[in-house]
Amino acid sequence: MECTTFKSAIDNTFSSVRNFSFEEKKSFLSEEKINALLDAILEFKKVFNDKTEKINSINKSIEKLTWFNDFNDETLLSLNDLISSIKDAHSTLIKQYVSLNYIRSKGIAKEEISRFKSAIDDLKESYQDLESVFFFLPEIPDFIETTKQLSLI
Repeated sequence: MECTTFKSAIDNTFSSVRNFSFEEKKSFLSEEKINALLDAILEFKKVFNDKTEKINSINKSIEKLTWFNDFNDETLLSLNDLISSIKDAHSTLIKQYVSLNYIRSKGIAKEEISRFKSAIDDLKESYQDLESVFFFLPEIPDFIETTKQLSLI
């Protein structure tokens, strides 16, 4: 009787292994699954390329603002609001970047994420430049004189 039970257990195990093996051969990394994964990675890269392009465009617009020199209190108030918005956007983007730690550690979209981080760093530098040019540097007499001389060129 024990041999029959043993044989039955072997047959059941064999059947389970056989079916499992067959299903795995059919489904493991099928071309469809690989293509879906690759499509998802390409879409992920596109999202971060688009974000990076948008940030770079904003950075260029901010840089142009630093060259203005005719401003009043109303303009400075608007500029202060803009700087606050940029700081908020920067904070949000840094949180997004940090959330990508796992993906970066796996080497997925390294270049795209690196360019994204670089654009975020440039955004921070841009708003700091705005603050300096319009709020901190104008308080320094040498800066005012240098600005006047440059405007004559």
